[in-house]
Amino acid sequence: MPDSDALPRAALLATDLDGTLLRSDGTLSARTREAIAAAEEAGVPTVFVTARPPRWLDDLADAVGDATGGVALSANGAFIYHVASRTVTETGTMSPDVLRTLGEVLRAAVPGIAFAVERADGMRREERFAYVRERPDVDDLDDWDAIASRPAGKLLAKLDGSDPDTFHRRVEEALAGRAELGFSGAVGLAEITAPGVTKASGLAAWTTEHGYARESVWAVGDMPNDLPMLRWAGRAFAVANAHRDVLASVHEVVAANDEDGVAAILDRISRERVQAVRTTVPVDHEERP
Repeated sequence: MPDSDALPRAALLATDLDGTLLRSDGTLSARTREAIAAAEEAGVPTVFVTARPPRWLDDLADAVGDATGGVALSANGAFIYHVASRTVTETGTMSPDVLRTLGEVLRAAVPGIAFAVERADGMRREERFAYVRERPDVDDLDDWDAIASRPAGKLLAKLDGSDPDTFHRRVEEALAGRAELGFSGAVGLAEITAPGVTKASGLAAWTTEHGYARESVWAVGDMPNDLPMLRWAGRAFAVANAHRDVLASVHEVVAANDEDGVAAILDRISRERVQAVRTTVPVDHEERP
């Protein structure tokens, strides 16, 4: 990574959520809420860049600032979620043909694998794809032909009873560059997006559209799926609880998520902004009557 001292001040902070901004119980601390608000007041908004699907972001609606247009970049860059209106802009979906091809390749390489997809309107899954459901009354089951008949932002794959590391390795080998494989910390879950669709691609497209220079974007994360974003950003941070590959790839390491490490970055941004304003405001030395 380049020398952090030579990089410009932040104009935007991009942050992962789980394991990074949020505490281990999934909550956003009062200290971090205040730090987000103070940085935005100083002119530096925070944008959430997450593996979460849109439906898992509504609880954080009050923390999404006005300066970013009330959006979160979700599903590892596949969706822009407009939180206030609960609408989704699809930026990197996989076509039915791509989904079918990936399904064929992965079933041949990993017998017994089960699939689900994340779309703008929610999850659809095979019955063998078991997970802890937020709403047990939701009917999200379908057969693979129906699941793969419409574009999707993310393909999810599991193999019950498998060693998580071995499973991930087998999926990666089978994909062979056909798609992006992300690891966000969910054990035994392969999260697959279209070729070139990562947190970096989603963030780069959104910041370009909104006039933020890459060099002035700071980013923070904790897991390997954050690495494309961290390598793209002007300055990269990891929380102390981050994966070893992330810790080795950033400019700076801050306190763990449970110790409000991201809040410390935001406090620093706010201080630097205030100091910059103070040093650029001209002093009137004229005598007053």
